[in-house]
Amino acid sequence: MCPLLLVEPPYLAWLLLPLGLLATSCGLGIFQVIIFHHCSHGTVFRTRERNRRVGRLISALLLFKRFDDYQREHMLHHSPKKLLTEEDEFADFVLGMCGLEPGMPKREAWRRIGTNLVSPVFHSRFLLRRVRASLFTGDKAHDLVGLTAWGALLLVAAATGTLFELSVALVLPVTILLQAATVLRILCEHRFPEADLISTRDRAFVCHATTGVFPGVSPPEMSASTVASVLSWAIWWSKMLTVHLFARIFVLVGDAPCHDFHHRRPATRRWTDYIHARQEDLEAGSPGFTSGYFESWGLFQAIDSNLASLAATARDAIRH
Repeated sequence: MCPLLLVEPPYLAWLLLPLGLLATSCGLGIFQVIIFHHCSHGTVFRTRERNRRVGRLISALLLFKRFDDYQREHMLHHSPKKLLTEEDEFADFVLGMCGLEPGMPKREAWRRIGTNLVSPVFHSRFLLRRVRASLFTGDKAHDLVGLTAWGALLLVAAATGTLFELSVALVLPVTILLQAATVLRILCEHRFPEADLISTRDRAFVCHATTGVFPGVSPPEMSASTVASVLSWAIWWSKMLTVHLFARIFVLVGDAPCHDFHHRRPATRRWTDYIHARQEDLEAGSPGFTSGYFESWGLFQAIDSNLASLAATARDAIRH
């Protein structure tokens, strides 16, 4: 009986479901982080209008903020004068949506993050915020596309008796899973530099407010003992193929690891070759900027470092 559970549907489908959900979440993240985001910079297609049309379609179908609103706010985010202020989309999300605060002990910040990730209340608030910003914007043409698409999808699923399947295969990744990945990714994107750097709001501030975040950990040192060496490498590979691979596929999708390069060169079309572009810019001394690149290895290590920087930041440093 047990072997049959592994080879006959729908049992095999249930066993493969986690991989399917992970792949779907990764795809949604790519739409969010790469296509939608870079359309706002006008660097996906040749013309401004095509970038706008594709961005508007994605925002309506995947419940992202209306493209025009997102683009306007995102350009403010790239201004040193607005980054890490109350007008910044990053600060608004971290402090407003996630409930974190400057000066908050790192342990308490982690507790709130963990609670948010599993909280139905948090995910409901997050989803309601997304639905309002995507489907009820006052832009009739934009809203109609999203409402029609989602309405038709739900009606077809109801008529065919596949509402449960739709909920698991699409609604779950679009809502809870994408939101969880978004929380973790945004938390690792920016750190809060020292007060004097925040007050200057120049290019040095931009350099210290962003770091490269790479999933991975240094390989073990060579050991004189064969057993110890094998064990060390086994542990290393287990981390690389579980925690760090998951972080790369689920959270740090696309060019997310090189968010620091993006803030230095936001208009470049080399986001398609981001890791090499960042390295070349680093080796060239990052022309136009006073500081080199900084990096952190491991998603959770990067978040931990950023939360430590938030804990050391005074409330009045986050200002208009």
